[in-house]
Amino acid sequence: MYDELPQPDRRPEQRPEHGPLAGFTVGVTAARRADELGALLQRRGAVVLHAPALRIVPLADDGELLAATKDLIDQAPDVVVATTAIGFRGWVEAADGWGLGEQLLDRLRGVELLARGPKVKGAIRAAGLTEDWSPSSESMAEVLDRLLEEGVDGRRVAVQLHGEPLPGFVEALRAGGAEVVGVPVYRWMPPEDISPLDRLLDATVSRGLDAVTFTSAPAAASLLSRAEERGLLSELLAALNHDVVPACVGPVTALPLQARGVDTVQPERFRLGPLVQLLCQELPGRARSLPIAGHRVEIRGHAVLVDGDLKPVPPAGMSLLRALSRRPGWVVARADLLRALPGAGRDEHAVETAMARLRTALGAPKLIQTVVKRGYRLALDPAADAKYADA
Repeated sequence: MYDELPQPDRRPEQRPEHGPLAGFTVGVTAARRADELGALLQRRGAVVLHAPALRIVPLADDGELLAATKDLIDQAPDVVVATTAIGFRGWVEAADGWGLGEQLLDRLRGVELLARGPKVKGAIRAAGLTEDWSPSSESMAEVLDRLLEEGVDGRRVAVQLHGEPLPGFVEALRAGGAEVVGVPVYRWMPPEDISPLDRLLDATVSRGLDAVTFTSAPAAASLLSRAEERGLLSELLAALNHDVVPACVGPVTALPLQARGVDTVQPERFRLGPLVQLLCQELPGRARSLPIAGHRVEIRGHAVLVDGDLKPVPPAGMSLLRALSRRPGWVVARADLLRALPGAGRDEHAVETAMARLRTALGAPKLIQTVVKRGYRLALDPAADAKYADA
């Protein structure tokens, strides 16, 4: 008796699922938690370009923190404001390394200890301490309101700084009569190797990125500063204002960009997960979608969705496709397409070569029609002609 031959699977062909960020390239400027953010983006289909815009000075080597710690041990504050979990943990660990850990904890047990949010509360309790109060909003503005309502005149307030500006916070306390002691738990410095940041800057200016993420104000300031050093600031601002989405984890992070007139997008909850979810809505929402030759074509950053199938396209091909999509259904001359090709020179044969590769990448040659002696056009479906006639 013969074994029965396996029968072919006759179920309808399943189209592979692509994440909402498939076809998009996202820049990551974070120095810490960059792996976590990059993984979240990649799991949703994005290509990630990581370039830390700064580095963190190791706490154990930070003389400013050591001096501030000794000062607080010698002269007790009335209030200590803890702003970040990583900063508070790092402060306690650094004090341990200097042989001052127990003295610091003893001092903190005798003061009013305020925690900005639940993560900081966890770090405080892990150190064997208990916070006196924490705002439900995780907002430094609410912390400031509480302090000013209590009255700070003549009080010594220690504020754990975390490398980001606290707009108006310290100034308002001092205006209320407080003596404010800054505790610089970690400090930002430019990256030791600047070349990745330069590559990210070049990719942003050339529109090789679809979005850039910022998780700290110093990272945003560092990118702007580097652009200014290289004479690319105006080009960077133009890219961020028109073509590349600047996504910030929260309003404080966005301040350096807003100061330069750049509007940013921010999630409602200031966390990495909501930041990624925001991009999952923003980038596909900005993609151009057209009915062409009986197909639905969505033009993304470095790829095209043709009826839901992801088609990676070379950079030259994407340049041509974008030029054609600006006037869908209209003939675009070879000379105009040549100007759209980066570094193509004057030979119109470069357009023909790039167009052939584009058609191959799309897998549907009839999407783009050749108009003899004139140029090329997208074969826009007749029903859509009226809609795009004046495009």
